[in-house]
Amino acid sequence: MKGNVAMEIDLIFKIAGTGIIVAVLNLVLKRAEREEQAMMTTLAGLVVVLMLLVDQIGTLFERVKSVFGL
Repeated sequence: MKGNVAMEIDLIFKIAGTGIIVAVLNLVLKRAEREEQAMMTTLAGLVVVLMLLVDQIGTLFERVKSVFGL
């Protein structure tokens, strides 16, 4: 159980770190009047976070299926 909790906290830190990096890059690019690159950076950050969550979402669906016997 402890390993699972550590893994979840690690995932939260990865998502938070990605969000901070994307926010800083977005701010810098907007100040440099590079709106298109700022938007692409935001979308890339979203894709990275979704890739981190894919395994967790799959685990959630498996647990829901097992609870309801599907």
